[in-house]
Amino acid sequence: MNDETSKTPTGAANDAPPRELSPAARRALAEAEARRGEYREKEAALPKEIGGRGGKEPGRYGDWEVKGLTSDF
Repeated sequence: MNDETSKTPTGAANDAPPRELSPAARRALAEAEARRGEYREKEAALPKEIGGRGGKEPGRYGDWEVKGLTSDF
């Protein structure tokens, strides 16, 4: 067993102030947040599945796994 709690160094590296973002970076972050918001709204509008297998849509990942057996489609 290891008594070490973290391998992340503590000290000066963690105490640095956050960097100032460029306008392009701020714009990209705002666009990404808007896309996430739109996705969450669309996902919330979908009907809830009753008795489904749970988890995310397997077609999105290209395979279906049940009890350790995977089938591709």
